[in-house]
Formats: sequence, C-alpha cells, structure tokens
Amino acid sequence: MVSDLIAHELAQPYPAFVRLIGVKVRNRGEVKKLNAGSVAAGPGDPVILEHDGELTYGIVHTDPYTVPFSPPMRVMKSVLRVPTVEELAVIRRQPSLSREGIAFCREQTAALGLRMKMVEVYAALDRRQITFVYTADDRIDFRELVRILARRFHSRIEMRQIGAREEAKRLGGVDTCGLVLCCASFLTDFQPVSIKQARKLGVPVDDPKLLGVCGRLKCCLMFEAMEANSLTIQPSRLISPSPSSPVSA
Repeated sequence: MVSDLIAHELAQPYPAFVRLIGVKVRNRGEVKKLNAGSVAAGPGDPVILEHDGELTYGIVHTDPYTVPFSPPMRVMKSVLRVPTVEELAVIRRQPSLSREGIAFCREQTAALGLRMKMVEVYAALDRRQITFVYTADDRIDFRELVRILARRFHSRIEMRQIGAREEAKRLGGVDTCGLVLCCASFLTDFQPVSIKQARKLGVPVDDPKLLGVCGRLKCCLMFEAMEANSLTIQPSRLISPSPSSPVSA
C-alpha cells in the first residue's frame, strides 16, 4: 500500500518553476509563502485558501514571483481563488467583527469568572459560524458563555482551545535570535523537544534563553536533537570476504 502511494507520488509530473505569493492568513501572523498558481492577485488583495481544514481568506502582502521547483514544494499550500462578491463582503467586515468579538468575550469571561485568554475571533465565509480561539490552563465550562455569544452575534458559535505553541504560531513574532519564529515561518508540524531530550543534549532546561515567546522550550532545539541522534548512530560494519583456506591436495 505504502509502496503504491510512493510510486504514484513519484510518477506525478512537477513543473520546472513555481509561482509563489506571500499571504497572511486572515491578515494575522507572519507572511506565508503559498503557491499562487494562475490566480491574479497583488499586495492588499484578498484571496481564498484552505487553512487548518477549513476554507478561509488571506491578504496578499507580496507580488507574485517565480522560483525553481524543489521537492518540499509538493506539500506547499496553494491559493485557491479570488473571493466572490458575497465572500468579499464577509472579509471586509472581519476586522470590526474580530475587535467586537474579542472585547465582548473578554467582558463576559470576566463576568462569569472564566480564566481564558482570547487569541482570535473570525467568521466563516458562509456567515453561519463564528469561531472564538482561546488558550486556557484548565478545561473551561463555557456553555453559558456560548449561549450569551449566540444571542449577541445571532450565529452558531465554536469555541476552539489551542496551546501556547499554536498561539505563537498564529500571532507570529521575532525570537531572541533575531529571526521570525520557526513555528510561524516554516514549520508545518510541531515536534517539540521534551525536558528529557534537552537534558540528553546537555543544555540547562532552566535557562530562560532556551524558552521561546510561548514559554516552552524553543522548537529549534529539535534540530540540535536531530543532529545529536545522527552522530550517535554507529555506521554498519562492511562485510568483506574472508580469505579462503588453502585446499590440501
């Protein structure tokens, strides 16, 4: 089964060049490189894309440019199309909806005594659902909060809890190394380094310089762990023929 999938993947033709474009998902976080395909868009234009398994929008921040194709681009996300007139109306209302939703939700969580931090509020392009993204140290009973939000915004409400690393990925930022956060710029899968792994590397886990903006051990330690593992792998011994013993007459 796996071999068939690999064979099918290798049999797919890939272009010599790819047209890329820089987009901020819902105009938040860092600029991400996406495959622009044949979509005609420039800085400031909204586009439709798929993100976290749902259809949403992004705002273009760079002109399209062409680069040679490389194998990692096979999993690169693509701009799907330009928005329709109805979707464009929803996109234009998003900034005010986000500000209003975050302010109102903070007010209600304080009144209900819920310990949660709002990260993002956005509406689905079909206007049937509003998603409230938050972080919390513990599980939150937000049933009453959902009822209040549904009455206020006259829409289906989804409460989505994320972790500290995902929050940093969504909001973006610059770490102490002076570079954009790895999680917000190029990492597609979180593989955080545990305290046990960090101790094996011989790094002081209580050193604040090793903590990212999310308060967790920096994801770049993953590369240190990968290099350490590659150095500890012993090369296989070569099998050489043994000299044949003389044959007596």
